[in-house]
Amino acid sequence: MSGITPGSGDSPFPTRRELRERAARPTGRAAATVPTKTAPTKNVPTNDSRQAQPKRQPSRVARQVAASTAPRKSRRPKGRLLKRLVSFGAMLGAGALLVATSLPAMALQGSAADALDAVSQAPVRTQTLAVDKKVLVQAPTRDAYTVVSLAQKIRVSYTHGSFDYTNDPNGTIQWPFPVAVPISSGFGPRAAPCGGCSSFHEGVDFTPGSGVPIGAIADGVVSLVSSSGAYGNHVIIDHVINGQKVQSLYAHMQSGSVVVTVGEAVKVTQVIGKVGSTGESTGAHLHLEIHLDGTPVDPFAWLKANAN
Repeated sequence: MSGITPGSGDSPFPTRRELRERAARPTGRAAATVPTKTAPTKNVPTNDSRQAQPKRQPSRVARQVAASTAPRKSRRPKGRLLKRLVSFGAMLGAGALLVATSLPAMALQGSAADALDAVSQAPVRTQTLAVDKKVLVQAPTRDAYTVVSLAQKIRVSYTHGSFDYTNDPNGTIQWPFPVAVPISSGFGPRAAPCGGCSSFHEGVDFTPGSGVPIGAIADGVVSLVSSSGAYGNHVIIDHVINGQKVQSLYAHMQSGSVVVTVGEAVKVTQVIGKVGSTGESTGAHLHLEIHLDGTPVDPFAWLKANAN
């Protein structure tokens, strides 16, 4: 035998270690796609004086090739079959609805027309109402009650239409002037003579002329003296006549002409002021009001009935 020993660099026979490494290496495409884990190699000198190199990872190109050659999984959505089934079912339902709504109408069309013809050809039965001629329709009886307020009752009782009067200078109740004077406006509804005037006149307007003295109609006590509002300069006197509270109001008097004060006791015919045109007024006059228990009444009618 020659002097070649196993494991030397010149020997054609591989060592046992080289055989194990070759058996562990993958062959074919698997070598490019599947990386193998190998134990780290140590710098062990070999016969050809080369050190063992570590295994390299497969390149990106090799991985792409492996991915393209690998079997692909089916990407078909699982719900596509369900959607097709639902669409088919909807089409079937629409068809059934169309059939259900059209066939009964067509089937009943003829019977409905026949029924209408039968009704139109049937004789019309009329009903007659027998009325007893002896029965007379009478209007229901109604009571004679009416609703009238106390204010309306008092106003009606003391309303008068004529302005003719005379004054008794010796009476306990007198007119505001010793002799009869003209009256321009009476008590009741009217066309308002000015923007601030009322359409229902609650007094009587005496027109003796501007500056004529005004006398109290009866004994009493002054309860108000004022110069404001629509009445202008006005005075209110409280009286007790025949056991009833009566108030007399004198309005539109001249400025500075009022000569009484609140709380002052006055006598019949006592001068309280002079005729003027203050407040809401269209000319010099005395606006006289009479209130019974707080309700204004026709002063002319009340004085006509009570002056003596």
